[in-house]
Formats: sequence, structure tokens, C-alpha cells
Amino acid sequence: MAELVEITSAGDPRLADYRDLRDVELRKHLEAEHGLFLAEGEKVVRRALEAGFTARSFLMAPRWLDGLADVLDRSDAPCYVLSESLAEEVTGFHVHRGALASLERRPLPSVDAVLDGARSVLVLEDLVDHTNVGAILRSGAALGFDAVLLAPRCADPLYRRAIKVAMGAVFSLPWTRLPDWYDALPALSARGYTTVALTLAPDAVPISEAVAGLDRVALVLGSEGHGLSPRWEQSADRRAIIPMTAGIDSLNVAAATAVACYVTSQR
Repeated sequence: MAELVEITSAGDPRLADYRDLRDVELRKHLEAEHGLFLAEGEKVVRRALEAGFTARSFLMAPRWLDGLADVLDRSDAPCYVLSESLAEEVTGFHVHRGALASLERRPLPSVDAVLDGARSVLVLEDLVDHTNVGAILRSGAALGFDAVLLAPRCADPLYRRAIKVAMGAVFSLPWTRLPDWYDALPALSARGYTTVALTLAPDAVPISEAVAGLDRVALVLGSEGHGLSPRWEQSADRRAIIPMTAGIDSLNVAAATAVACYVTSQR
């Protein structure tokens, strides 16, 4: 059972995991150095623990203790209890969901493990916005995709903002990083996947046509600004577009992924 520890000072050293959450670069360094990540909100904290992640500690306002009492009963990690105003001073923002947990990262699974039995896969190249990465994992999980592969420079799916937007889908949808960017798509083709790149290339066909009749498919999405690199665009088996009207040629990558996932799920 978690020990409840009342905190009265924002400078308490035991709160180091939760300090300065708005500073993305600082958090990247801290979380990588200490092998931790943060979950925010009752549902997300619960889903992280249910997925088997080990808690280092919890931080909660008193009014959230009852809602997570069963989670705390199953954990030996300390639970730091402090006022909401003090929590805001520590974290740098208003923790309106009332509960945070610091959890231990696990080693990333291999590509083989993530793709085992997977028929529908998302492959992300250089998406640097944590919100987009979280939204894409949420769409993938909601629309029946089996796995996500991320190029080395993609944003961290276990960054607090990504987890929050994903509503914990990062804990249920298998994902890992690709060790080889250059030949990633040919390697997937060799595994029996048809790689379908979302792009405005001249030879792109409607997404419904590109995925029709496919057994194993890997949808390939590019960065927020420039889209896919020439290497990935050209090495994909097929190029696809979401047909649009009203003079708009593209959607935000997270919105485009949701549409493409839905169409692919109906193939």
C-alpha cells in the first residue's frame, strides 16, 4: 500500500520528478537520465499501472485520493499529497486533473516483437510535436491498428503531453523506434507489408484505392512541415492521397492519420 506523505514546501527534494514540467528540453534530459516518465490524470495513471508499469511515486491533491484509492492500495510507491496551489508551484502549471504519477520506463521492444501478428501498422517519420504523436497513437488504437513504428527523430510517445492526448493508448498499442531509417520501408516490404505513403506526389491515388484488398498494410506519415522525406516517399510501395475539395490540399498530420486509419480499417 502506498505511503501517504504530506508535502508543505515546493522545494521538497522528493518532488524532483515533478518539477518544471513546462520545460520540454529539461524534461527530455531528466526523463532520459533517470529512466522515468509522467502520467497525468486519473484515467491515464490507472491505465499506466494496469499496463504493468512500475510507479516511482504519485503526486496528488487530497480530493483525488479516493478516486485512486484502489491504485494506491496496490502500490508500494510513496504518494505525495499537497494542495493544488502548491502542486502548481512545483510543476509550473495548473494540474487540473489532480493526479500525477512518475513511472519507470521499460526497454523498448524489438521491431520483431511489435510486428508479431500485426496486420495494420502506422509508420511515422520525424513527427516532432508530442500532441500529434499522442493523437496518432489514439487514432491507431481506436481504429484497430496493431502497431506503431517511429523513426529515430520522432517525438517521445511517453512524454507527458503525448500520453495525455493519447488517453493512455501509448500503453495498449505496441510501438517502438526503428533502428534503421534509410531502409525502413524496404525492410517492411520484405516482411510482407505493403507500405502506403500519405503524400501529395503526382502519382498518388485515393487512399481507398491504395489500400483496397491488402492483407498487411503499413501507412507511412511524414513530418508536420515538409511531409515525407524523398527517400521514404520514393521507397514506399504505393503513394496515396486523401481526396479533398474547397482548395485545401492537406490536413494536419494527426487528422490525416485518423481519416487514413478509418479508410484502411474498412478495406
